[in-house]
Amino acid sequence: MRRSAAILAVVAAVSLAACSSSTGGAPTTSAPAPSSTSSSMAASGSITVFAASSLKGSFAEIATAFEAANPGTTVTYNFGPSSGLATQITQGAPADVFAAASTKTMDTVTTAGAASNPQVFATNTMEIATPASGGASVMSLADLATAGVKVAVCQKDVPCGVAAQKLFDQNKVTVTPSTEEVDVKAVLSKVELGEVDAGIVYVTDVKAAGDKVKGIEIPADQNVTTKYPIAPIGASKNAATAQAFVDFVLSPAGQSILAGAGFAAP
Repeated sequence: MRRSAAILAVVAAVSLAACSSSTGGAPTTSAPAPSSTSSSMAASGSITVFAASSLKGSFAEIATAFEAANPGTTVTYNFGPSSGLATQITQGAPADVFAAASTKTMDTVTTAGAASNPQVFATNTMEIATPASGGASVMSLADLATAGVKVAVCQKDVPCGVAAQKLFDQNKVTVTPSTEEVDVKAVLSKVELGEVDAGIVYVTDVKAAGDKVKGIEIPADQNVTTKYPIAPIGASKNAATAQAFVDFVLSPAGQSILAGAGFAAP
């Protein structure tokens, strides 16, 4: 019931925002104002959104709110590692929108001419996840370098893997991972199952996992930040709805859902 109420509140916010814009009211956030294609008349039919694994929970909520605000629309997702999704898109996979976990990954798609004018819609930082019970004692980044401590990270070509390596390098911590996973959700799964003593994931993943893991915060002066860009795909067969979805993610309603999941504003 609380979830339904939250969704209705988001829909109400969208409707209020639309009314305000029609009377000349100014936007109340720094997010770009939705374009004219984001109206319910322009948005119709189905779209497929390719999105980074770390966006799974928040984007599921965004899809529900977007569909409620735009009757007759359907959002289907393909979640996975950003680098793999980018490769699929550049090879012609039928995507309408791409939301990546790094600007570098988005650059792969824009350089190939598959998308243009991406906009950063959120940022995220890293956190150490440890099993809810048992495992080696890990209280800081330095502990990850201790002999015998099993650490899971993402593969080196995946944004969360790039961020983990940057985290180790800038803090001069030598970590030899016991496993490198395909995406951040796979790293989190290893921690939840107690197969490793710690994993480097995003703060949003620790929050989403609830009491399944324990989070060890990384001080701001030691941490790294990753930016999340989004863009409609040029070959989309439903360009109006693809743009409307991007606009919704950037809108106060979309930003509210992202903030609730632990993402920071761009």
